[in-house]
Amino acid sequence: MATRIGVDIGGTFTDLVYFDERTGRTVEGKVPTQPSAPEEGVVDAIVRHVPKEVIEDAAYFLHGTTVGLNALLERRGAQVGLITTHGFRDVLEIRRGDRAEMYNLFWKQTVPLVPRRLRLEVGGRVRFDGSVMEDLDEATIEAAYAPLAEAKVDSIAVCLINAYANPAHEIAVEQALRRLGFAGGISLSHRISGEYREYERTSTTVIDAFVRGRMANYLRRLDAKLRALGFTGQSLITRSGSGSMTFLEAEERPVETIMSGPVGGAQGAGELARLLGEGTFVTADVGGTSFDTALIIDGEPRVLFEGMIDNMPIQTPWVDVRSIGSGGGSLAYVDAGKLMRVGPQSAGSVPGPACYGKGGTQPTVTDAAAFLGMLGRGELASGIHLDIGKAAGALAPVAAAIEQTVEQTAVGVMRIASSAMANAMREISFDQGLDPREMILLPFGGAGPLMATLLADELAIRNVVVPPLAGNFSAWGLLGADMVQSAARTKIVAFDTAAVGAIEAELARLFASIRGRSARPVGEQIASARLDLRYAGQEHWLSVVVPYDQGLAEPVEAIAARFRDEYARTFGNTLHDAIEVVSIRATLRVPLPRRRIEMPVPILSDGMTTQDTIDAYSFERNCRLPFSIIPRASISSDMSGPAIVTEGTCTSYVDADWKIGLGSIGELRLTRKD
Repeated sequence: MATRIGVDIGGTFTDLVYFDERTGRTVEGKVPTQPSAPEEGVVDAIVRHVPKEVIEDAAYFLHGTTVGLNALLERRGAQVGLITTHGFRDVLEIRRGDRAEMYNLFWKQTVPLVPRRLRLEVGGRVRFDGSVMEDLDEATIEAAYAPLAEAKVDSIAVCLINAYANPAHEIAVEQALRRLGFAGGISLSHRISGEYREYERTSTTVIDAFVRGRMANYLRRLDAKLRALGFTGQSLITRSGSGSMTFLEAEERPVETIMSGPVGGAQGAGELARLLGEGTFVTADVGGTSFDTALIIDGEPRVLFEGMIDNMPIQTPWVDVRSIGSGGGSLAYVDAGKLMRVGPQSAGSVPGPACYGKGGTQPTVTDAAAFLGMLGRGELASGIHLDIGKAAGALAPVAAAIEQTVEQTAVGVMRIASSAMANAMREISFDQGLDPREMILLPFGGAGPLMATLLADELAIRNVVVPPLAGNFSAWGLLGADMVQSAARTKIVAFDTAAVGAIEAELARLFASIRGRSARPVGEQIASARLDLRYAGQEHWLSVVVPYDQGLAEPVEAIAARFRDEYARTFGNTLHDAIEVVSIRATLRVPLPRRRIEMPVPILSDGMTTQDTIDAYSFERNCRLPFSIIPRASISSDMSGPAIVTEGTCTSYVDADWKIGLGSIGELRLTRKD
């Protein structure tokens, strides 16, 4: 075990959880996010909630953030230049030659991160097998650099044809750029991706170059502030593909942190599933700005190896988390067709929902929930007391516009928001051939437990598990993020016994490259491998885990059989054609010292020891009913809804026709009555 601090930055709140090895306590805290300076929100959370002796004793600080993602979405990154092979200047605009939304007549292609004037070509060509077809033309490098120097670009992405098979030309370009005096960041495609498909690899390399400066500056500022507080341990940030990496490694490979924010909750859900011995969870992480959902199967979140942000592909390990702009701060409004909409725009932390009394005037999901009594008496984290009158005032103009009462409008807001969230959960479930009705719903985040029974109704789910520390569950998930590094290389060969030697040699090279990136911490290093396999002649592939112990620890026939089984499960049928390898993947995991698994229920605070009641709206009965207000820490036996369960950082709304039980580690188990 080791003392550690986890901080997850959301669009509205910054969540903190720390584990103190000396006492065995797990403590949570929550403060408003500071969008203009997110590192200040992190420091504020630590100063408010973590004793100085715990800060000084902590071995690890683990962080989840959307700084890189926001830089990409808001186009507030570096000015990037691109150097590519002659003839490939326009690959970012040609893309795949298709439309992301086939039937949308108004669809517009995403504007490339690099304008055409800053996309330059060099001579030279490498074939798909790594052989050199044409030597690199050194003179063209200087000609390409001249306009980039004149434009004073901050960073340069270098993506040459087939560099994954032979990186010599890219390395030579980097050396030439340094000789010519370029001092900014340089992203080489073979270091960032190492996989085939020129458009996807170019996009990934450009994104890395685009967020590199901003991410590095943010991490350096944050680390300096942590040291000033007395922290002397190791600073880690979560990777998009799960696990964590050091701040220094993240500065070198920022593209791996693009989806750092939502990963903590998925990691925590996987750990909880393994602890409880549950089969499949579908998660509902409802924050102030967004809604994230993931599937947990056999105790693990699903990992993909390519993602998409703003219609731009990224070739990097990627936990399959689906996100939409729907959360507690999502704004309700009436569109041009006189229909009420909810989201994706959000009130955020500034000015926040109208009921926060911080200057917000537009109605939000939180205002609707407060007006309907779903948040009890309205005592929230960070000392926020909800003003129901201001919530009603914000809802009134929308109610007038759609000719409904304020209560009917509030009910509509909650229904629309829960419907949008449920659609995202259906999408991720059906994509994997799974039925959400057979899953357990795991809600967390500041508003997840609030929406739990509404989402369960939408999806016909009968069982809900509300974890301890639910409001800060993503931050809790960070505390178990082992240090992980990975690498991949495209190598298309027939998958048979004759190819085993080449596969094992490539895996050895990949593991050597991982170990050479930086000094590794002392401790156990666990190696694992995957093969991307497909039937010969096909374009796409499935990734299959292969046992690895200094070589493939399983016969080719056994791996091929598992591929065929996975193919049949995914597509409903299988083939008997020859199988080929597309890419080889290596992962090195350094486990963090284990922390105590038991997650304590929240401690009762003054004034929370007695039950209360409030008239709140029941979506099961379509009217207001007396709801019991129950402090979570006081629950010791089964009881029935309707009830509102309160705790430090979230509120659970339990509608009529639901039962409440207490699980083995303090989790709430909500079950629909027969």
